[in-house]
Amino acid sequence: MYLPRDLISHLYTHLTRSHHAQSPPVLVLVALEPDALCACRIFTSLLKRDYIPHNIVPVSGYGDLARIGETQVQPMRTQNGGTGGTVVCLGVGGMVDLGAVLGMETTEEDDDGTGGVDIWVIDARRPWNLGNVFSGQPPRSALGELSGNARQRVPDVEHGKIQRYYRPGKGGIIVYDDGDIEELSAEKEAYFQLERLPPIEDDGQDSDGSETESENNDSGLGLLPNKKRKSWSDAEHDNGSDDEDDRPPRRRRSNSETSIPVAPRPRGNPSTSTETTNGKDHRNSQSPLPGSDPGSPPSPKQPSTRRNRRRLLRLKRRYETTLHTYYSLGATYSEPISSLLYSLASDIGREDNNFLWHAIVGVSSLELYGRSMTGVGISNTLDAGGSAGWGGERGELIRQVLRDEVRRLNPSDPVDNKGELARGESSGVIPITARSPTDTSIRLSPEPRFLLIRHWSLYDSMLHSPYLASRLHLWSDTGRKRLHKLLAKMGVSLTQCKQSYTHMDMDLKRGLRQRLLKYAPVYGLSGLVPPSAGAGQGREGWGFVRSWGWKACLSAMDVGVIVGAILEVGKANVHMAASGTNGWDGRRNEKKELVDEDGKFEGEEYVERFWLAYDALESVESLKASLPTAQHLHRAILRTGSALLAKRQIRHLRAFRMAIVKEGPDVLLFTHPGALTKLALWVGEAIAEQEKETAKGGKGTPLVLAGLNEARGVYVVVGTGGGGGVIDWDGRREKQERRAQKAKAKEAKAAEKERKRAEKEVKAAEPSDGNGEQEVESEGDEEDDTEDEDDEEDEKAQERGYGKNRFGNAFQEVVDETNARVRIDSFEHCVVEVKKEDLSGFLESLSIKAVVG
Repeated sequence: MYLPRDLISHLYTHLTRSHHAQSPPVLVLVALEPDALCACRIFTSLLKRDYIPHNIVPVSGYGDLARIGETQVQPMRTQNGGTGGTVVCLGVGGMVDLGAVLGMETTEEDDDGTGGVDIWVIDARRPWNLGNVFSGQPPRSALGELSGNARQRVPDVEHGKIQRYYRPGKGGIIVYDDGDIEELSAEKEAYFQLERLPPIEDDGQDSDGSETESENNDSGLGLLPNKKRKSWSDAEHDNGSDDEDDRPPRRRRSNSETSIPVAPRPRGNPSTSTETTNGKDHRNSQSPLPGSDPGSPPSPKQPSTRRNRRRLLRLKRRYETTLHTYYSLGATYSEPISSLLYSLASDIGREDNNFLWHAIVGVSSLELYGRSMTGVGISNTLDAGGSAGWGGERGELIRQVLRDEVRRLNPSDPVDNKGELARGESSGVIPITARSPTDTSIRLSPEPRFLLIRHWSLYDSMLHSPYLASRLHLWSDTGRKRLHKLLAKMGVSLTQCKQSYTHMDMDLKRGLRQRLLKYAPVYGLSGLVPPSAGAGQGREGWGFVRSWGWKACLSAMDVGVIVGAILEVGKANVHMAASGTNGWDGRRNEKKELVDEDGKFEGEEYVERFWLAYDALESVESLKASLPTAQHLHRAILRTGSALLAKRQIRHLRAFRMAIVKEGPDVLLFTHPGALTKLALWVGEAIAEQEKETAKGGKGTPLVLAGLNEARGVYVVVGTGGGGGVIDWDGRREKQERRAQKAKAKEAKAAEKERKRAEKEVKAAEPSDGNGEQEVESEGDEEDDTEDEDDEEDEKAQERGYGKNRFGNAFQEVVDETNARVRIDSFEHCVVEVKKEDLSGFLESLSIKAVVG
């Protein structure tokens, strides 16, 4: 089932009204990522204000999720002696069949697998698992509070969509819709049509005289290959395949990478429940029996069983093709779940600065990890500066709403105008201090694309910026000289720029932004800083800053960088990390001797880091104490990325570029998928700029980066897409305007043509002249039609799958075709673990796959 956006507070409001002292605590499952962490902070704060007890459980991967389902979720079911309850999944399980992973599937003895447990799924990853979206509801017996006639008059769930009259507590999987599900009309129709079809086995022999259609469908689909995650048990994959005929039909869900098995047989005779008239499908109730009306003409001859079978097979293959196409488009990201949870708080009137700040940090963190509407990949952000253009039109709308909320909850103080002038904020100086000792407000700031500028020197902040590193080639000596030359043109000496930014000369800081706007375009850095804007409007690309009195002043991007570093590196040995000692992670070295093939100890370590990051979000002192960790991580990214580029260790295979990190002082850092992803994005952006300078388009090439985990004998492999991070909505809008202008010109041309024809008829013009002109005009019309068709095809391709990250699909295909030992356990489907000995064969098979849509 899915909850539409306009009913976003429906379930939570019912939870606050129905919860009592004997109710079990709400179980909150959270992914180990900054966006889910911020969403968890918002949601648990709401629960605390309503005095609802809850348990937070960090989840490191699918194996961990299955273990939690067995130990904590299943005991809540009524069949196991529990009383039901609520499980909230934040960034967890949106792409897989949660009923199967949590062990809550229906069985022969029990048709209610959920057992009164409501599972709320709030996830930004796409594609959705359609079994969760359109199925997942409790059986009819659980909906028995209303009579049958009343339920027909006012349905509480209609085609998977929850209505206003729905009452939670009956159990089921409920997905929170941010607007995407309403657009899946074709997939929705295909899913429910497959459920209505009677069980039929496709052996590939029946073709009904249309062998071409059958072959086309069978080549990609016949029955979709039954795929599974290698981290799960093989018994789950084989269960239910051998004795399918001996079981009563029941509804089954599908994995995001498996087929949708047929659902229960519809009521009534299946041979008469579907009629075909003029090639169209009509669903009717029982047909009238022949002979019921003596005066009626004889009924037509019923189609044979073989013909019915062929027709049903064609329908089944067509609907399965629709679902297969949806799942094959690639992994993408939609609205951040922290933004969705802020909408929930706003809908119930609970929004405040703390909730708003967590939402801003969660939205900002997606850019750090390259997560956009085309999946994980580098960003072709616009030249407006800051984050302008990230996430396309929808991402810009989200940020605009957040800016409006900042202005609403943090109104400007007219008395403090002189103070702003003295601090230089009115002229575009980024804030570095609070306005007063009690100031905890959020402000808009023209943040340059530097890294941790308030907590580093200007030189180090520019040196470690991925944006500057890729465009100035800072991995080489020539690039460093270009950086020095830029600083010299701006009138900033190396002595000044290498001291802490907070201690720089105030006059220099006041004029820094104007100097960057003047000299940055000379070096191709047009988007280094956001443009000037009037007060309160037109601040696209501007960032967000919050103060904690005189304690600290941090931007949302700073907090995202720090929290991410805590999750990826840890905080226990910060001083060792800052000093560059090889034994900076003592606990990891102690566990190196242990056999950890399934990553159990590593997962436990990641969970401990989750709690450190969770506490740091509410403690500015913890954030400041973790700054050395973030700086250490980004120094390592610069060192390792520069070494890969300078030593030409990046190979260009058929479908992607490939690099391996297996030696060096920082190799242990990049065994974490998040840190490895940041390194891959840094390298990918540098490659894209190199291609742009060599006139190869500059869109970037998909990149596969592998990091060696010597302790476990595996490579962590991450695949990032090309330059599809941002869709060019402005270009698409211009194309639509051109098409509209062409249509108007075409209509005017047709009207002129008709007028000339009428004049020629009146004047009795010669037919040959008229025909000649008509032929020329027809050729022009054909050219316009061809251009329009090409534009429509290009736009359709980009809408459905252009540039999307398909590494998750490609990884699964390689696993199915080879004997490579691969562990697919991460919620990020473009991240896998490959045995050290199998990496070469794995990459060889991967090189012939389509990795970007």
